[in-house]
Amino acid sequence: MSKMDVVVPVKLTLDSKFKFRCHKAIKCFTKCCSNIDILLTPYDILRLKNRLRLSSGEFLSKYTYVKIDENSSLPHVILKMTDDKERTCPFVNSEGCTIYTDRPANCRYYPIGQGTLRKAGEKGPEEEEFYFFINETHCLGYEDDKKWTIKSWRIDQEVNVYDEMNRDWKAMQLRKNTQAQDELNENKQAQIYMACYDVDGFRRFVFESRFLDIFDIENKVIERIKADESELMKFGFNYVKYILMVEQTLKFKAGALEAREKNNPSKL
Repeated sequence: MSKMDVVVPVKLTLDSKFKFRCHKAIKCFTKCCSNIDILLTPYDILRLKNRLRLSSGEFLSKYTYVKIDENSSLPHVILKMTDDKERTCPFVNSEGCTIYTDRPANCRYYPIGQGTLRKAGEKGPEEEEFYFFINETHCLGYEDDKKWTIKSWRIDQEVNVYDEMNRDWKAMQLRKNTQAQDELNENKQAQIYMACYDVDGFRRFVFESRFLDIFDIENKVIERIKADESELMKFGFNYVKYILMVEQTLKFKAGALEAREKNNPSKL
């Protein structure tokens, strides 16, 4: 989430304590759900499109827009707010959040923000996660006496599942931002967008193109990504790592590269 007045640069740990409670009777109820840009993660989209019984393509077209990151040139998906004065979330009404049990990770963390630093370590690059308070002038939740630690808040809001599902995706954002690489062209951006966010489109790409004729994928992996779209999403992350050349996650079948070059088929 991002607003001009939200970030207080104080690093918090899992043991940091705070007081907070949000409920329908509080005067600021749902005000945090307007005039805001919500970055959607791949797992957010997976949960939301299933909640709304839409294909990933339908959900993306109706509820999101794409923003290309200026530093990494990676495509990011942003929730499209309603076209009213307050720019309210399309899933919020006077009763609150209508998709609460499937709400995005950023909403689950609120009023806590999460950041990740990539730094040099003795055995190579290391990632350090930290947390910070999101202090918005309208929010009255901090005035409540309900006590939390960052750890207990994460458990209560079930963000551990979201963080685990998005772990490889987040790592790729950091790698691309810290490596000196050329900007991604539109073709690679489109492939990354599909593999990360459009899981139904990626399924067609894997199973209806020459993908499995060219790449050497274990049968157990093929069966797993056929049966479980969460596994398909994670497989998509591996494909993106291959595209970005940050990790050799895929390999060609014997003779496939030579045949591809000879026949000059369409690029994957």
